[in-house]
Amino acid sequence: MTGIYDMFKPSLPPDDLPPAEALQSDRALHQQLEEAVNKRFYEACDGVTQALLLNCQWFVTITAEALTLIIHCPDITTNWRVLNNIVAIGSVLAVFSPSARICVCPPPDSGIPLEVRVDEISVYRDLL
Repeated sequence: MTGIYDMFKPSLPPDDLPPAEALQSDRALHQQLEEAVNKRFYEACDGVTQALLLNCQWFVTITAEALTLIIHCPDITTNWRVLNNIVAIGSVLAVFSPSARICVCPPPDSGIPLEVRVDEISVYRDLL
């Protein structure tokens, strides 16, 4: 007689299953991947976008769900400029992943972050 646990046992041998926790080498490879994407993304941007990014704190994160560009703006003026340039930023980011997201964070106490998927960029193209 089989118990309830037996019904949910993986059908692969233990050696073929992923590890329960990420290994140090996995974390190092993930960090290298994010660093490479950060560099390539910045290099793919035009001069205007690069100048905007230099005025902000920004980085790309990669999870199983999505690649996300996070931009922390130091002031409202820079935040507005980044938002006005969101179409160009999204177009470059879409080359890396069509399901990528952009999160633009205004300065503290200045509003809430705006998150946009790059596949939604066409809506903003018409507005800006």
